[in-house]
Amino acid sequence: MKAYVFPGQGAQFTGMGKDLFDSSEVAKELFLKANDILGFDITKIMFEGTPEELKQTKVTQPAIFLHSTILAICLGDAFQPDMVAGHSLGEISALVANKTLSFEDGLRLVSERALAMQEACEAIPSTMAAIIGLEDAVVEETCEKIDGVVVAANYNCPGQLVISGTVPAVEKACELLTEAGARRAMILPVGGAFHSPLMEPAREKLAAAIKATTFNAPICPIYQNVVAKAVTNPTEIQENLIAQLTAPVKWTQTMHQMIADGAEEVIEVGPGNVLQGLFKKVDRQFPCSSAALNA
Repeated sequence: MKAYVFPGQGAQFTGMGKDLFDSSEVAKELFLKANDILGFDITKIMFEGTPEELKQTKVTQPAIFLHSTILAICLGDAFQPDMVAGHSLGEISALVANKTLSFEDGLRLVSERALAMQEACEAIPSTMAAIIGLEDAVVEETCEKIDGVVVAANYNCPGQLVISGTVPAVEKACELLTEAGARRAMILPVGGAFHSPLMEPAREKLAAAIKATTFNAPICPIYQNVVAKAVTNPTEIQENLIAQLTAPVKWTQTMHQMIADGAEEVIEVGPGNVLQGLFKKVDRQFPCSSAALNA
């Protein structure tokens, strides 16, 4: 069984998607349609922009979504998923790939999500930190002891958990977790506390947009971040997507569940190879590859 996975924020690079634009008329048409939907020339920033320009949330999220979904569409009949999943933002890419959402609706939701998250980030100084080399339970228990908002946000792979919250609470957690034996407790260069209660204003804004969007029956199950198990019911998918902004990304649990449910290989669709690396942390022998038009 083939599992297709879609990356989230952080996988962007200058020039992303240019090869697709140049080699496929279908891709070119979709990129130009995206410029119209977004109301700005995102292709120019993707193909020629500086890393600084690409790092703006309103650019990053649609750029990664476009690279991933257009590649999946261009694969045509070669794209035969038995299951899909996406890390954070990548979940919307996965929902377009498995036909739950149309390309246009997916892009609109990603754009709304990016702008709502940006606003929430600006409201309260907040951040995230990667904690390497501790059991998840130790990190969770430490966060619970701290005054202020700090929670487990991304369960990326065994021994790697990202925490999220207000700046003082995250700094305090890093200090305590270092004392508890973390190999690294490193503040990340992000705009704010994604996947934490501080994203509640963004969740409320996005909920209205999600509820106004048509969700179709998917062609294969999606393993959603919030529940880390296969979901096929459109209403349930919708509710989980709304919950995702303030809930943790259970990626470690998702990888284990996909393998338990029969995944025999994983194919990453979009920029970078971060998700393949995380699967290798679960099982070094697990077959992983990147999707490519000529594969």
